[in-house]
Amino acid sequence: MVGKKRGMVKSVVYLLSSLLLISCATAPPTNQRDVCAIFYEKDSWYPDALASQKKWGTPVAVQMAIIHQESRFQSNVRPPRDWFLGVLPLPRSSSAYGYGQAQDSTWQWYMDKTDNHGADRDDFADVVDFIGWYTNVSQRTLGVSKWDAEKQYLAYHEGHGGYSRGSYLAKPWLQRVAKKVSLQAKRYSAQLKGCESSLSSTWSLWPF
Repeated sequence: MVGKKRGMVKSVVYLLSSLLLISCATAPPTNQRDVCAIFYEKDSWYPDALASQKKWGTPVAVQMAIIHQESRFQSNVRPPRDWFLGVLPLPRSSSAYGYGQAQDSTWQWYMDKTDNHGADRDDFADVVDFIGWYTNVSQRTLGVSKWDAEKQYLAYHEGHGGYSRGSYLAKPWLQRVAKKVSLQAKRYSAQLKGCESSLSSTWSLWPF
């Protein structure tokens, strides 16, 4: 009987949490395999990503590939949590949140360095600016090309200190993920060549 009550409580908690997330979240794009389709569906995202590219020098395709890997373009995703006795939620494994899965300390560092203190991790424009800034720091401090999505992702995931120590070398799974990010960036880049003129024409009135 106790087990059934616990199960019911857990189900109610899950339901309420899901309803809250659904009410607050921005729906991810329908076709995530095609970056052109993403930008046509989310009509403010291309100007935001292009503005970040112009500001920081990181290609739109690299920005989008990192976000795809981190959150599948979900605005409010967090790491999963464990449950104590199947009922009480335990702390999450990290403070990562939002489109780019930036942790609290890293996001605070970004806001301090850019004076963008109103930035939100569930705001796409802020996140692409964050990724542009972070990859720019990776290029300056680690010598990683902004066009090298694989190495940029490793530095993004491990942090600059971890990357410089080669922490990813002991993580074959992470190296595989980074290669996936690189392939995704190449696909997105090839797709953009077929639609960027149309996108630029459509959003030419946007201020950058």
